[in-house]
Amino acid sequence: MSETPTPTPPHCIGLIMDGNRRWAREQGLSSLEGHKVGYDKLKEVTDWCKERDVHHLVVYAFSTENWNRSKEEVDHLLDLIRLLLREVRERSDPTEAVHIVGDIARFPDDIQEDITAMHAAHAPDATYHLWVAASYGGRAEIIAVVNTLAQQGTGPYREEDISNALWTSGMPDPDLIVRTGGNHRLSNFLPWQSVYSELYFTDTHWPALTKDEFLGFLDRFNTEQRNFGV
Repeated sequence: MSETPTPTPPHCIGLIMDGNRRWAREQGLSSLEGHKVGYDKLKEVTDWCKERDVHHLVVYAFSTENWNRSKEEVDHLLDLIRLLLREVRERSDPTEAVHIVGDIARFPDDIQEDITAMHAAHAPDATYHLWVAASYGGRAEIIAVVNTLAQQGTGPYREEDISNALWTSGMPDPDLIVRTGGNHRLSNFLPWQSVYSELYFTDTHWPALTKDEFLGFLDRFNTEQRNFGV
């Protein structure tokens, strides 16, 4: 009798963390409080990924369109990014690396400086990687790649040339992308990288996501037959 093969976890998971504001309204809280609870939920989910041996997690934290929200909300989201950078610096775990990917030049100088310092301090053999898409938009990323390659003028270019020039260079393409909050779209998240991603959607707002539901996505992923066009 043959043994049942051990399920293989996705190497990289993408998360569109939608529903913070709607969850907050349902709880009688402000939108800002909803974002803070959403930040705390992210820390829980990173632990769940480690438990299942998922080595790369990429999250949509702050889109290029989010810059158009109210100054109060944008300032609050920037403060959460500052909090993340400070907590990473204080924790200094050699098994973990946090990467901020996006149009970093739009951030205030202090955030840019802290991002640069954090990236420089990464342990070269980190096991777990959190990729935070912040000031990120997929079309903006592709435009940036086109401009970079055009300046080099060394075409014709291959797919790997484009992948290596992306803001997410070094990150595996996500095997699975989950969007919370009830909307069934990618909203400018990883258009190049997601071409073969399994896409799961849930009505659950991000702060309300439970461990059982999240691990259920991983269990469902293990039943998928992925042929990649072959």
